[in-house]
Amino acid sequence: MLALLASLPISAPAFAATVDGAQALARERGCLACHGLLRKQVGPGFAQIAERYRSDAAAPSRLAGKIQGGSVGTWGRVIMPRQPQLSDEEAKALAGWVLSQPPP
Repeated sequence: MLALLASLPISAPAFAATVDGAQALARERGCLACHGLLRKQVGPGFAQIAERYRSDAAAPSRLAGKIQGGSVGTWGRVIMPRQPQLSDEEAKALAGWVLSQPPP
């Protein structure tokens, strides 16, 4: 997690605001309709995603891409639909928030 935080080009107060904003964005954009915070619903729980990618330095940008472009097969046969309405900044904020989740 420290590597993730260190890679973010923002201060601690700004990160806290981004975390709060990303969680609100996840609720607003319906992410929680398919993802639980801890466990799988339709797709994996955010804590499960964070656990899988915790040591992957490329995960923030890769997950942001999957959020915007969709994904199939990463977590079985479940389809992650594309979210093209999200800006690059929003997708990066969501990816960083997901990766900041504590272990399940």
